[in-house]
Amino acid sequence: MLGPFDYAFWVGSFLLEVFVVVCMIYRRVFFRHLPVNIYMSCMALVNCGQYASIREFGFYSSQYAYFYFYTDGLMMILMFLVIIHFYEQVFIEMHVGSYIRGAAMLLLAATALFSALVIHEHQEHFTGKFIGEFSQNIYFVGLVLTYLLWGAVLKLRETRAQLVQFILALGIYFSGTAGTYALQNLFPSLWLIVLHWLPGVMGLWLPAAWLYTIAKVPEEARLATAPLAVGAR
Repeated sequence: MLGPFDYAFWVGSFLLEVFVVVCMIYRRVFFRHLPVNIYMSCMALVNCGQYASIREFGFYSSQYAYFYFYTDGLMMILMFLVIIHFYEQVFIEMHVGSYIRGAAMLLLAATALFSALVIHEHQEHFTGKFIGEFSQNIYFVGLVLTYLLWGAVLKLRETRAQLVQFILALGIYFSGTAGTYALQNLFPSLWLIVLHWLPGVMGLWLPAAWLYTIAKVPEEARLATAPLAVGAR
């Protein structure tokens, strides 16, 4: 059953996600970072839906499992759109936005096809373990895309501080999530003691980092190119 820390993480992440959207509106950059705001808004709604599902049916109910699975898949699709948005921002001067969007559509179609095939083959084994394994694969794709994006940032010596911090926060989020799955597989006995808090920490980290970026880092701020150039070597 969920404890007070779990609910604290839940409420904290919900508030931070709402604050990100509010801050974007206040800074008048809501439409400039529309995919980020859509993701944060939907994530806040999903948190509310998960709470209502657990309250109504229980944490170990099949209803909550189904709700978690489908919303998790939806949020990963929206996260793909966020990643592609950052790709477009990084390569904006190369005028390759249409190619990036085309590649994104192909990737989403391939992901959807793969998901449909896996679900069809495992309908009789639709369990929490299967949901976890499927999520690991989806998060791994996001992790690879984000690392490739960070490599492009280093290679192109991107200096826009806001954009760099947005992408860096996303990389830490995916790294932490992937690390959580790895530790869960390596040390399953520690999951109930310590490791089950890590997803909550990651859920707080991403909106907190993005909120700090949009609230504290001026849009016109630029980074020195030397550190990025050293990192790219």
